[in-house]
Amino acid sequence: MRTRQVLISLGSNIDPAQQRVQAAVDILTSTVLDRAVFASMYLTPPLGYTDQPKFVNTAVMGYTDVDAHVLHRTVKELETTLGRVHRDMWHQREIDIDIILLGDEIITSLSLNVPHLRFRDRRFVLQPSAEIAPTMVDPVTNKTISQLLQSCPDASVLERL
Repeated sequence: MRTRQVLISLGSNIDPAQQRVQAAVDILTSTVLDRAVFASMYLTPPLGYTDQPKFVNTAVMGYTDVDAHVLHRTVKELETTLGRVHRDMWHQREIDIDIILLGDEIITSLSLNVPHLRFRDRRFVLQPSAEIAPTMVDPVTNKTISQLLQSCPDASVLERL
């Protein structure tokens, strides 16, 4: 398996949100990611269902030789380890971890979509990602993270923590 650059988005809005996000980053960087860097944490407004606390979001970029489906299973197991309870879409989360990009791979399956299907429309994903991986390319649009951020339709205001 070849080593690929991977971009992962993380978020939480159930206290202790910052500690959960940091724990997830620490575990990812000690298990499946090499040469990892992570973005600032941001306080972000919720999307969809807005009657809930703001989220803490960040991104981590590193390199992995782990198969995409194994990586996906690993991040889902990590969510469970960190206490995630599954709720309705758009509702609060103890931790949410999504694989955004994995090299130039395009994967469409029932359990995994890479690139993440909605990341291009989410400032809470693109803004932290642009901090650490501005030139990483979306293989579907051939645009960089910086270009996607500039054209992002989400006008949410993020507050750096």
